[in-house]
Amino acid sequence: MKNATLHFEFHISITALIMFLLKTWRASAFGVYGYLNFTRNGFLEHSKKFKPEDMEIRIEGKNCVVTGANSGIGFATAEALASCGATVYMVCRNKEKGETALSKIQSSTGNPNVHLEVCDLLSISEIKSFASRFSSKDVPVHVLVNNAGLMEHKRITTSKGFELNFAVNVLGTYATTELMLPLLEIASPDARVVTVSSGGMYTTPLTSDLQFSDGKFSGAEQYARNKRVQVALTEKWAEMYKNKGIGFYSMHPGWAETPGVAKSLPDFNKWLSGKLRTSEEGADTVIWLALQPKEKLVSGGFYFDRAEAPKHLKFAATRQSHAIIDSIVDTLRSLVVSKK
Repeated sequence: MKNATLHFEFHISITALIMFLLKTWRASAFGVYGYLNFTRNGFLEHSKKFKPEDMEIRIEGKNCVVTGANSGIGFATAEALASCGATVYMVCRNKEKGETALSKIQSSTGNPNVHLEVCDLLSISEIKSFASRFSSKDVPVHVLVNNAGLMEHKRITTSKGFELNFAVNVLGTYATTELMLPLLEIASPDARVVTVSSGGMYTTPLTSDLQFSDGKFSGAEQYARNKRVQVALTEKWAEMYKNKGIGFYSMHPGWAETPGVAKSLPDFNKWLSGKLRTSEEGADTVIWLALQPKEKLVSGGFYFDRAEAPKHLKFAATRQSHAIIDSIVDTLRSLVVSKK
């Protein structure tokens, strides 16, 4: 009995050591890879290969929906799409901030076809109301940009019982995309969904513990998990809806200096002061994905600096984890259906 107990404890210790080493490797590899590629210097280096004509495409008559559009990358995306002639619908949680951002974009672009939709993506009922209101406009959606997100370091539970980061970053993104599908189908074969993920997802595999119920809660780790889900969801959507004429793409904006980063990661923001990308540089690939002919793009792909990027770092042991995405989709679908 004593030998069996020792064997069990030894096995647990080896497993814990392996997991610790894996986690340490992922964080270290991400830090080095990120510092070399995700900063402003990385953007400037990669931009030497950019083609200016890729961003000169006009999209008058196309309807673009951008969530979290009142600041940061969302604002830069909405402004750029409006500059390209699109009709832009800014989805914002705060009406006052949304109206201020709307006025700025209309003034800077001279495009009057910019509109505000107020919706808090932590609420499934609000997302359903927004989707219903928008459907009544009877307009196709050519581009949906899932940009809204947050990183909350403390465990906060919404009124519906969801962990806050999960509620916005995963469930809100899933519900918005699924409920907008009929309007995206109308715009096919040119319809597309661009989801703003994060390089932080490189540090973690996909997990079925969507609300971080096990272990000591970490807002930064939960955010990374959420962003991994978004990448895996994009793959799954591309597979599920391949015959609907809708392209699905996820992307990483790099390390950008935005209000969200300054609030959520103040030490990181201070440490890399002067080295972070601007919001416009962070939004560059979002806009590029919205403008390019779909023949140039890979549905289900993960993009960074106008090129398809790997979804997994070498030796990080995250690739096989994507096999559980079907069960995750089933969970999300049931939550959207059950919550009013």
